[in-house]
Amino acid sequence: MMYLPTIISIIEVLLVTVPVLLTVAFVTIAERKTMASMQRRLGPNIVGYYGLLQAFADALKLLLKEYVSPSQANLVLFFLGPIITLIFSLLGYAVIPYGPGLAISDFNLGILYILAVSSLSTYGILLAGWSANSKYAFLGSLRSTAQLISYELILSSAILIVVLLSGSLNLTVNIEAQRAIWFIIPLFPIFIIFFIGSIAETNRAPFDLAEAESELVSGFMTEHAAVIFVFFFLAEYASIVLICILTSILFFGGYLLNYLPLIYIIQYIDFDYYVNNITFINGTLLSDPIIEGMLYGISLGLKACIMIFVFIWARASFPRIRFDQLMSFCWTILLPIVIAFVILVPCILYSFEIIPSNISLF
Repeated sequence: MMYLPTIISIIEVLLVTVPVLLTVAFVTIAERKTMASMQRRLGPNIVGYYGLLQAFADALKLLLKEYVSPSQANLVLFFLGPIITLIFSLLGYAVIPYGPGLAISDFNLGILYILAVSSLSTYGILLAGWSANSKYAFLGSLRSTAQLISYELILSSAILIVVLLSGSLNLTVNIEAQRAIWFIIPLFPIFIIFFIGSIAETNRAPFDLAEAESELVSGFMTEHAAVIFVFFFLAEYASIVLICILTSILFFGGYLLNYLPLIYIIQYIDFDYYVNNITFINGTLLSDPIIEGMLYGISLGLKACIMIFVFIWARASFPRIRFDQLMSFCWTILLPIVIAFVILVPCILYSFEIIPSNISLF
């Protein structure tokens, strides 16, 4: 019995990690199919029905490839870099609430925790680029690190404004604060800035200067191949899924089911009458926690899928910009706008006396 808490913890971690890795696999297929449709191509359609097994075929190909490591590389750090990047990309899922109380760890500093682990993944990129002892990989890692550090400031400032409305760093509290209205409506400019920062933070086109396939060999991943390259690949897409879920939580109500288009339909229906009768006829159907949890999870999943589609849409639509334009856009345009909103939003909240009680000035 003394090992029971450990076994339960391992099961909880597997229940979150395995679906995340499967989601990453299918996001790669979705990206290739979506971009193929936008570019009037077919995309993967041979391996499995409608190409659904293409990601597993690619993973098998990389796993079976012979691994050749550079002779001058620092092998310990060379292998450690991709592992660090993948681990810290997956650690963020520990505090994601998939429903009320449905999180591995629902503690009060969840937002701070996600910012911390996403920052630490930068060390993996630095180690991978430096340990390869290749000037091209090192330059790619320096560019990537500069980009991540710069745009992380934009992300954290945008999140600070959301926290000013909810009054808490707990993700569940941020979701429950949106029962009246999603934060995207009062904070739409902040959402746009947060979305731009998210694309840059995940090294996605048009901000993929560190690993631009058509310009560089592969940036900081130049010397990596086979199994170690899979770690970088998984880490990138796991970060994309995580940032899309975080966007859904901060701006779209997370797991809440209060979809705006349904409000106009529901207001014309005697909803209480139908709920009471359905509950009476079908026993505890609507109060079943399993069904309720599934509905919450589907709600969060749909919102995250829409955001992932927008990520892919942005990659297929916008041209890549120069690195100096990327950095100047962050420091001279986005940062002053975010700082202005950081000053403006508390002033508005104080003027209307609607500062949340958790961060009250008195």
